[in-house]
Amino acid sequence: MTNPVGGALVLRDGSVFEGDVIGASAPGRVCSGEVVFHTGLTGYQEVLTDPSYAGQIVTFTTPHIGNYGTTGDDDESARVFARGVVLREDARLRSNWRSESSLAEFLAARSLMGIAGIDTRRLTRILRDGGAMSGAFGAADEASLLAAARNEVGTAGRNLVAEVTTERSYAVASTLRGNDMPRVVAYDFGMKRTIVRCLADIAHVTVVPAHTPAREVLAMRPDGVFLSNGPGDPECVEGAVDNIRELLDAGVPTFGICLGHQLLSLALGARTYKLPFGHHGANHPVRDLETGRVEITSQNHNFCVDETSLAGLAEVTHVNLNDRTIEGIRALRGSAFSVQHHPEAGPGPHDSRYLFDRFAALMATNGTGR
Repeated sequence: MTNPVGGALVLRDGSVFEGDVIGASAPGRVCSGEVVFHTGLTGYQEVLTDPSYAGQIVTFTTPHIGNYGTTGDDDESARVFARGVVLREDARLRSNWRSESSLAEFLAARSLMGIAGIDTRRLTRILRDGGAMSGAFGAADEASLLAAARNEVGTAGRNLVAEVTTERSYAVASTLRGNDMPRVVAYDFGMKRTIVRCLADIAHVTVVPAHTPAREVLAMRPDGVFLSNGPGDPECVEGAVDNIRELLDAGVPTFGICLGHQLLSLALGARTYKLPFGHHGANHPVRDLETGRVEITSQNHNFCVDETSLAGLAEVTHVNLNDRTIEGIRALRGSAFSVQHHPEAGPGPHDSRYLFDRFAALMATNGTGR
């Protein structure tokens, strides 16, 4: 069903927003999750299919969403992992030669609901002041929506990676010719397709499930290990920290992004904490402390590495200029580095894609696979 029906969004604190339910709406059906806001101007399809948004309802702060439609080529995973979507206005017309369906049709085909007509400025102010909080929306009475919002457990203390990781390993050949390309084993904690494509530009890639033991990875004799993005609380990803620590002890060059950055930090002995409302968008300024260069980055995370816990374990390489949080580290032991933002930028600017080349250089200098 794609025709909008009257409904409402209710937050855990009792805030109510009236709107029209779009997508796979049905009387009495309720969508609940942790409500966050995303500040990107474009890339709504990539955001909704990013596994890092598992358990969350995404609010787009850009008032007009859906104006260029959707296409299967832009999916970042096999399905939608976000719980739902909140909009100010769902575009009535879509204009792009690549468009295959409208946003509402895209949602309906994937049994996902959205709600449009919401005062997203007011909603964003509430989330900025009070932090990300659970909410629920649908064509249901406010009491039922409030109860659903308050029964939602959120993302803290949950191993959401287990819900999004690949079920089995698979290989992706390098886009470059030759048998001498390095071999990378990539842990899938919720990896996006654009990341796989970027890795394939520098290496032959084998993607493995998040729970794969380090001994199995070492048996593949990789030149490097990649730790992907993903959803939820890094401290709850079962077995990941121990596996990463074993790989570090073996001296395998390692590169992590987003959740992978947090897991690498935990493996080194640092701590993480949950941000009030997280970083979600494609316009976050980050300074590379080595070069002084400011990069505009794509970000999607709720947790962060505690800088005070890094002493003697890693040096900080990148800093977020909005709130001074840690955006990148280099381990003081072993051959490992990581960043909190998304250098593949699907969607977003490509300012940080050089980090994949940096990973290739690290493998060339310190590779242990052969």
